[in-house]
Amino acid sequence: MSASLYLDHAATTPLLPAAREALFEGFALWANPSSPHRAGRAARAALEDARRRIGAALGWPGEVVLTSGASEGLALAMGRSRAPLAAVSVVEHEAVLRLAGGAARLGVDGQGLVDPAQAAVSGLVCVQQVNNETGVIQPLDAIGAAVRGAGGVLLVDAAQGAGKLALPEADLIVLSAHKFGGPIGMGALLVRDWALLEPTGGQERGYRPGTENLPGALAMAAALEAGAGWLGEAARLRERLERDLVAMGAQVIAAQAPRLPTIGAYRMPGKSATAQLIRFDGLGIAVSAGSACSSGSLRTSHVLGAMGVEHAGEVIRVSIGRETTGADIDRFCDAWRTIAGLA
Repeated sequence: MSASLYLDHAATTPLLPAAREALFEGFALWANPSSPHRAGRAARAALEDARRRIGAALGWPGEVVLTSGASEGLALAMGRSRAPLAAVSVVEHEAVLRLAGGAARLGVDGQGLVDPAQAAVSGLVCVQQVNNETGVIQPLDAIGAAVRGAGGVLLVDAAQGAGKLALPEADLIVLSAHKFGGPIGMGALLVRDWALLEPTGGQERGYRPGTENLPGALAMAAALEAGAGWLGEAARLRERLERDLVAMGAQVIAAQAPRLPTIGAYRMPGKSATAQLIRFDGLGIAVSAGSACSSGSLRTSHVLGAMGVEHAGEVIRVSIGRETTGADIDRFCDAWRTIAGLA
């Protein structure tokens, strides 16, 4: 069997060595950070230092609420916001759509972009920074201006962008550590002003009950501090990938939109995404179709549907990580050629 090739980094990416080291350092500080004794105080000091480092690495001037990941952060922001939920984009992650209820839906064009004028509504508006299926980057500067102009509050799901792109100007931002080389089960809700949220009691300044995950916080800080200097190489690799795929008749989804260089969605005409995943997996290559959270459901992607993509059931996602090489891209393209029947 061929050695495995992992091209599903948008789902999760390997723990960075610095984050792994910090994780084990945190395990040695096993006391509860909320305990008043000496060991608890030492753990609390380490936790608050990690919180400070996370904010500094992100360039975030507001508050940092530590969570178990982006899904919990979204639930906290949407469930405890003092501003009523008013609108979400139609291409949001399922974690948002499950909580959106009867909120208005902001449509997208054929490139997956939200028209900022739609966001000029009062209340809480949720728009992602980067789409997890296509890599499309939303025009959040203009969207944020529209929301603020209407007296609204902007919540941004930055799970794919945080640690790679600069944070947008927003009131509430959610991120997940395992998307940028931190540990699974760790994330944060960034809060511009405590007055935006109704507290629930417990830890995290009363906004999130439960014993704090000190090892996870230390590891997340270390992963963020590693930076994103590798994105230039990722952009070069994706350009190489898309040049070769287009030459083989592939369709690049949202090719004209600004996209995060680590994520691409591609259609192989005449081959279902399910069949492609099976064939790629048989060749030792891990890719995905749609979101990793819903790809096992065999449902057509709501993102591609909202964009009006024809033959959306033939689209797969390829996502590049720090470890991806030019040889990996060549191997994937060779496999594509075989599966497409061009070899």
